[in-house]
Amino acid sequence: MHLKEVFILAIESSCDDTAAAVLVNDKVLSNVVARQNIHEEYGGVVPELASRAHQQNILPVIDMALKKANITKNQLSAIAFTQGPGLMGSLLVGSSFAKSMAMALKIPLIAVNHMQAHILAHFIDEEGFDKPTFPFLALTISGGHTQIVKVIDFFDMAIIGETIDDAVGEAFDKTAKILGLPYPGGPLIDQFAKNGNPKKYNFTKPKVPNLNFSFSGLKTQILYFVQKKMIENPNFIEENKADICASVQQIIIDILMDKLKLAVAETGITQIAIGGGVSANSGIRNTLKEAESKYGWKTFIPKFEYTTDNAAMIGIVGYQKFLKDKFSDTNVVSKARIAF
Repeated sequence: MHLKEVFILAIESSCDDTAAAVLVNDKVLSNVVARQNIHEEYGGVVPELASRAHQQNILPVIDMALKKANITKNQLSAIAFTQGPGLMGSLLVGSSFAKSMAMALKIPLIAVNHMQAHILAHFIDEEGFDKPTFPFLALTISGGHTQIVKVIDFFDMAIIGETIDDAVGEAFDKTAKILGLPYPGGPLIDQFAKNGNPKKYNFTKPKVPNLNFSFSGLKTQILYFVQKKMIENPNFIEENKADICASVQQIIIDILMDKLKLAVAETGITQIAIGGGVSANSGIRNTLKEAESKYGWKTFIPKFEYTTDNAAMIGIVGYQKFLKDKFSDTNVVSKARIAF
């Protein structure tokens, strides 16, 4: 028999953000994230530095999450943590802490797939946000992943399309680097694109069969384009930054939408939910909302704080697993790559 109030402490440490959240059933009581700014000077995440920062941050972050939720650790029903995918050193910090705390408190331990959590973040009970009904299509877009997932039930999902090389977030960040923008560059491209002409520069869509994606060629195309223009005019980037960003963002949106339209045609499913860090992009969000009237879809866009890596999404998966007694023992291992 399950408790009326299930309190889940969730820990997320897959990359460079240390996060902890407390949920009571499907409601978020606290959602705390400690960002790591040290990676900015290197232009990307340095795994060794990330795992060290997690070790420094994890205790204060969990302590703050419990205090903000106004509960004690003795009230917890279970502890959920990110098992993978992610950086191995970072994952180990979160899993080791979760195992130790669960053993000390004698409560269940729940291992969570990070990418499934991005999808199931839509089931957090949040005022003003609808939850999709099964089945639906999930577009998970981040710095490391680009996937279209057919979601039949909470733990019945199948990837029906994915990138064959680079992720969409990588394309945004690489473009930002080419333009001399600081890391992380994806949000800056979105910012500059708002003041640019998305039709100013034309880029070619990659020809990839079925529902799969490719962004490697697009990155190269953008690099050669900028290099050529800079030879003609050394001030090209500075004079046309907004238009370049808008044009790059538009081609990426077009690529994503083409595959989504194909997925809808193949499956007959017209409910579309997005997740992952890149789903914070305003251009992608606006285009998806327009698709509701344009194509008759029902689109679901999560609250902004649940798009980037966070522990609340780990907690909602933990709650659903708790209801189904899907617990892990302390022998569970972290995995940099994990079966979906």
